[in-house]
Amino acid sequence: MTAPALVLAAHGTRSARGVQMIADLAAAVDHELRSSAGFSDAPIVRTAFVDVLGPTPAEVLRDLNQRPAVVVPAFLASGYHVYRDVPREVAESGHPAVTVTPAMGPDLALARVLRARLRTAGWRSGDAVVLAAAGSSDARARHDVRRAAALLGDLLHTTVRVGTIATGGPRVPEVIAALRESGQERVFVSSYLLAEGLFQQRLHTAGADGVADPIGVHSSVVRLLADRYRTAADILLDAVA
Repeated sequence: MTAPALVLAAHGTRSARGVQMIADLAAAVDHELRSSAGFSDAPIVRTAFVDVLGPTPAEVLRDLNQRPAVVVPAFLASGYHVYRDVPREVAESGHPAVTVTPAMGPDLALARVLRARLRTAGWRSGDAVVLAAAGSSDARARHDVRRAAALLGDLLHTTVRVGTIATGGPRVPEVIAALRESGQERVFVSSYLLAEGLFQQRLHTAGADGVADPIGVHSSVVRLLADRYRTAADILLDAVA
């Protein structure tokens, strides 16, 4: 049976490194899925962006010539882009056979990647941690970020505070300053961002003792996206059979 296409829908960034990371992630997911059984051919994997640059999900879906497609939102929390932009793009495409998976995060697999990134940045047990998210005015997205912080805190056996980079809560520098005032000697930032870009650059001037890299391309992330696709593809193929 022909495999549905996978459309990896990301936010978009003006950072060349960020765009390349999304391309690398899509390529890694493509490689992961090529080892999957059950299809007569390998899934087509395409990237799309809901903001900043193109192609848009609607444009990519129209180019698939009505081949069934699974849209996987590459977002770490489900806010406006996931609940409004992605469904709107699907509707505008006119594609007759599309399903949209849940967003990437929050998920325990991502929390494990965050822990690994922190350790690489020099975090040690006893150091304070601030989970730095882009921020959102959407309460559902803020809930997702708090859940991500709780998952990471469980793995680190500590309380992880949330700081935002742009909107929707106390800013990362403010959270770091409050932790130092409370007596914390070392404070580390866990970057709840997918790729390099302006937001990641801002974290390095927030006053922390160390800043972890973004989640980026990691085997756990690749498997998570592939699993999102496989589950949705099975349901979609049953529906169109």
